[in-house]
Amino acid sequence: MKVFLGYYIVFFSLCVLHVSCNTHIDWNKSAGIVLHDVIKQNAAWALEQTPQTITDFRCERSAGGMHDFYSEGDYWWPDPSNPNGPYIRKDGETNPENFIAHRQVMIRFSKIIGSLASAYVATGDDKYVQAAFKHLDAWFVDTTTMMTPNLLYAQAIKGVSQGRGIGIIDTVHLMEVAQGIVCMQNSRYADPETLKAIKKWFSDYIEWLTTHKNGIDEMNAKNNHGTCWVMQVASFAKLTGNEDVLEFCRKRYKEVLLPDQMAENGSFPLELERTKPYGYALFNLDAMATICQILSTEKDNLWTFSTDKGKSIKKGIEFMYPFIKDKPAWTYPQDVMYWNDWPVAQPSLVFGAVAYNNKLYFDLWKQLNHNPTVSEVERNLPIRNPLIWLRN
Repeated sequence: MKVFLGYYIVFFSLCVLHVSCNTHIDWNKSAGIVLHDVIKQNAAWALEQTPQTITDFRCERSAGGMHDFYSEGDYWWPDPSNPNGPYIRKDGETNPENFIAHRQVMIRFSKIIGSLASAYVATGDDKYVQAAFKHLDAWFVDTTTMMTPNLLYAQAIKGVSQGRGIGIIDTVHLMEVAQGIVCMQNSRYADPETLKAIKKWFSDYIEWLTTHKNGIDEMNAKNNHGTCWVMQVASFAKLTGNEDVLEFCRKRYKEVLLPDQMAENGSFPLELERTKPYGYALFNLDAMATICQILSTEKDNLWTFSTDKGKSIKKGIEFMYPFIKDKPAWTYPQDVMYWNDWPVAQPSLVFGAVAYNNKLYFDLWKQLNHNPTVSEVERNLPIRNPLIWLRN
């Protein structure tokens, strides 16, 4: 790891020079310094992992086959008045008995690829690419272990549904896989044929997301689900080079998500109405900021875009920043679960710091937890490796 450490010593020297000279800070390099120990630790862990996919876990209640992703809705419980009947909903209250093994193994996959890609970006060492492609092959290429590119059976409900469009949010954890591939694809150890097969998998998944009823239902969702549809479709389209889909996502952000979901004070009313308003407000803000990070270009910068009524991602960050900095100042109800586990190093802060050259955002992000281990936080923090998003 001597090269690894030396790389960031140079970064640190450059950043100190920038600060002392009162010039524009290179936030990308500064983020690398902050994340140095986390990247090193996570990369060491990731190198030791062997591939696992959804085919290693099977639920008898799934209507799909062994290659089909399956999960069950978190907030659905047995009906006390009819224990063997259809489940009933308890918003914000997670049923620990529901099947989530496929989601968990996908989160593990995301963490592995994100960690290895971050280490590759930081060091240029191809060993991280070699390790990553073993996992990528298992998930997207090997016909004995690969996942089918659809989510027909996600967030099923016992006695109610075999799978719902709302379950598409589960694949937000493939975004850092896609972005990790973007960062590693020019390595000499990124096999061209494997890359071609992986990109075909993501192209097929985009096709399903944009044409199947479940995908269209999720796209039209009014809250964070609609946001996350755009976020992940944009991420996958970036990997596959699908400019038409990228432009569609930009248009949807500007014409639907921002004007319909944000209030004029920068809040998200539909998230604040939930039983976990703090966590959902953070989650939707992070998703909106990630959309801006993925889709902004020199000609179409979503970070500076504002609706006719003044709604913008900048206003959204400004609304949440005081409550991230001082959580007791939160003026809405506390979350019914996991209240004490937020905030962590929210990506909206570091992305906002870079976009607006804002040291306050960066300093707050720097102080927060960069390696959370609470499962609910991991589930709602699909951007765990910001370095791979800042460099590309």
